[in-house]
Amino acid sequence: MVHLRLVVPRERIEPVLELLDGARSVINVIHLRDAARTPSGDVVLCDVAREDASILLADLKDLKVDEHGSIAIEFIDTAVSRAAELAEKRAPGRVADAVVWEEVTERTSEEATVSVTFLIFMVLAGLIASVGIYQNSAILIVGAMVVGPEFGPIAGFCVAVVQRRTGLAVVSLTALLIGFPLTIGAVALSSLILKATSITPDAFTATSHSLSNSIAHPDFFAAFVAFCAGIAGMLSLTTAKSGALVGVLISVTTIPAAANIGVTAAYAEWGSFGRSLGQLVLNIASLFVAGIATLAVQRAVFERRRAASRAQRAPG
Repeated sequence: MVHLRLVVPRERIEPVLELLDGARSVINVIHLRDAARTPSGDVVLCDVAREDASILLADLKDLKVDEHGSIAIEFIDTAVSRAAELAEKRAPGRVADAVVWEEVTERTSEEATVSVTFLIFMVLAGLIASVGIYQNSAILIVGAMVVGPEFGPIAGFCVAVVQRRTGLAVVSLTALLIGFPLTIGAVALSSLILKATSITPDAFTATSHSLSNSIAHPDFFAAFVAFCAGIAGMLSLTTAKSGALVGVLISVTTIPAAANIGVTAAYAEWGSFGRSLGQLVLNIASLFVAGIATLAVQRAVFERRRAASRAQRAPG
């Protein structure tokens, strides 16, 4: 269930209450007159089945509640109520498949922004991956992939394309265009320092480092894995299956490819450098295509359900 707290101006309260009373998946409607001061108005509390949450929110936005009042959203983990069970049964679909678009937009907008923390995590992930490349350590490579925060801006761009939000698209691309070059530069600099201090060998070749060789190998399977991971990643962000996201992070070699670019640049291994760059571009492009396609399908299903809901409420 999803809990909503609405602040509604007095002149708009009747259509809001009528909407909530007419929704079969809405329960626990509480109306508190003149309870809100900033913004001023009535407070309305209610619970709605997750499957119908975005449909109800869209209807509330049509009534300008978000512009003249406010809408707060909370997610209820457990509701011990026969009425809640009936509300969820009345809502078409399954809870695990339900998409609350407002939650998706908020999460991706937050994760797509360029921040000091985001850049630090990018650099740290790249440095960990570079050590994994030097030592042929799959454990370190996997650890770097989990630490890397790059899927946030990738998901943000996909959401921006589907929802046609230019601002979010620019912010997401900016995060990627700053984050990856900074990571590559940090790895290249650290590699030069390690080489100069003889911590790493004077010579480095991809053929003598099996993980580096496998990372710098853009092919059909790399694109296929990234495409599948992109679908899984978007499903994990938009539905209740968020636990799958960790698996997505360790499926795509974006951070290892960026680290390999930095390492090979420091050692002037330009052949491996070019292949690593190709791997990075291929992975990001595959994630974009998969993410946008997944969201487009989910959005089409939502729009169809909303149209059906409007048709049911239409008089006659």
